[in-house]
Amino acid sequence: MQKIETVLNVIQSRGKQGKTLERLYRQLFKKELYEKAYAEIYANKGAITQGTSEDTLDGMSHKRITGIIQRVKTATYRWNPVRRTYIPKGDGRERPLGIPSGDDKLLQAAMKILLEAFYEQQFSKRSHGFRPGRGCHTALKQIRESHRDTSWFIEGDIKGCFDNIDQETLLGIMEEKIKDQRFLNLVKYLMKAGYMEDWKWYGTYSGTPQGGIISPLLANIYLDVFDSWVEEELLPHYNYGSLKEKGRKRNPEYRHYEFKRRQAREKGNVEAYERYGKLMKTIPSVIDDDSYRKLEYIRYADDFLLSFAGPKKEAEEIRNRISEFLERELDLELSIEKTLITHARDEKAKFLGYDLCVMQRNERRSANGTIWLGVPREVIQNTKRKYTKNGKVVHRPELLLNSDFDIIAMFQSEYRGLVQYYQMAHNVHRLSEVEWVTSTSLLKTLAGKHKTSVNKMVKKYKKTKIVNGKTYRVFEAKIEREGKKTLTAHYGAIPLIRKPETQIEDKVTRVGYGGMIGTNRSELLTRMSSNKCDMCEKEGEVEVHHVQKLKDLNKPGRKKKPAWVRRMSALRRKTLIVCKTCHKDIHAGKHRSEWDNWNIKLESRVR
Repeated sequence: MQKIETVLNVIQSRGKQGKTLERLYRQLFKKELYEKAYAEIYANKGAITQGTSEDTLDGMSHKRITGIIQRVKTATYRWNPVRRTYIPKGDGRERPLGIPSGDDKLLQAAMKILLEAFYEQQFSKRSHGFRPGRGCHTALKQIRESHRDTSWFIEGDIKGCFDNIDQETLLGIMEEKIKDQRFLNLVKYLMKAGYMEDWKWYGTYSGTPQGGIISPLLANIYLDVFDSWVEEELLPHYNYGSLKEKGRKRNPEYRHYEFKRRQAREKGNVEAYERYGKLMKTIPSVIDDDSYRKLEYIRYADDFLLSFAGPKKEAEEIRNRISEFLERELDLELSIEKTLITHARDEKAKFLGYDLCVMQRNERRSANGTIWLGVPREVIQNTKRKYTKNGKVVHRPELLLNSDFDIIAMFQSEYRGLVQYYQMAHNVHRLSEVEWVTSTSLLKTLAGKHKTSVNKMVKKYKKTKIVNGKTYRVFEAKIEREGKKTLTAHYGAIPLIRKPETQIEDKVTRVGYGGMIGTNRSELLTRMSSNKCDMCEKEGEVEVHHVQKLKDLNKPGRKKKPAWVRRMSALRRKTLIVCKTCHKDIHAGKHRSEWDNWNIKLESRVR
């Protein structure tokens, strides 16, 4: 039997060559595929969140994987309906989210590995959402490089895109390249499995299962038809210039002054050189006429942006053509009211949480036409609102039971994430407003925990840290560990300096590309293959015990921690490889005498 790395390389090659894919269903019989899939998803936040049954990724074992494969082989695998829940959106509304069962998550992950290896080679370079090695920052970088010198931004908004994907149309799109009806049936039954809400079953007649591991990939397959139409029909129709090279027609008067200025420089005539330079700044370097048009496009998930250099009438025509195509070919509706047409120099468009506009400066004409990326004012206000009440900075009561180390680490993590996301912005320095509010809230939270004053907390935790030669004030807490390196958490020392090339995307090597997997994930597979219990050390069939967060194990309390908690804390892993007996006793809250060997003393923590 071929190794899964070989299979994935073959699938990838066929995708590159644009060939069809056959006998894909049989690849779901490979145990190694599920091991790789499990290594990809076991650390996810919802790994042990229950769906409509008690089945989660907790208790994963080789025997369980074999059972899934057997049901797939005999075509008796049945998808469970997802459990529907709702998560808040930024505008105050709620978004429905479906939570699958554990086995369904694993099978979806295995299917995703196969489909991603094939389709990833064919997706448009202008698509960035839910793709390995791509993300918001790669999309913004492409906008900065390719969308310059534009007149209008067209911000695309599709009404309920993921909920309104036509399932039959999606299957028809996949049928064109995947010639395996059994695999397509598996996708079909997944989409029609329905959902449970308040213990009542509801059918799903459109859309992809939101919350499912494979759902973003299915959405990309569906919207790739739109990407292809834009690139093959829309862009060629609205991209043309008056010269052989791309660009507007040069202004003859500007070229005349440019020639005279060059002559003055060659003759060493400084006065004439400066005079012609000033004259060049008084007139445009190019001529806007009907002989030039430029259209660019980019998409992230269901959000897309077009940049158009031309009259507004044609920009509206482009929007209408997109609306007609989406309705005709993909049965999707473009919200005309929310699909805004924004003047690139006078107004700011919004895309991926950034403000966008085109620079226009008379004093620095070399910057004219370039894309300006900015932190929206509402982002700063909304972030500050989390730490304030009635306009006054307050403490965060939900963190008072945490240790000082964890409180400082939490504030730093939240502020660092915000800065890292907006490091491409030209006005990233404006986040200094957030830094002051968060640092004040941090001190008030620590003061509230210890029932003391903010000044005393400043004296206790104030330190300095040097970053890139500059000294910053920080607040620092440490955890001394016997025989181990001291753990340190600090808040601050994050330079608010623009980094145009920032790319904080997929750092973990994806399964299915060159047969590789991140070494931090393959370690779990090695532990599983050892068939040795981490608790009683007996050899034999093992299962994986999961916890949601490692830090939850070390919360302060009077009750003595169970042996398995102390063992997991010592290993610093969210998983334990245990035999079936030990796993059962862990969930039952029992203690086994075999565990006494792991009577590990909990490390002291700074309060």
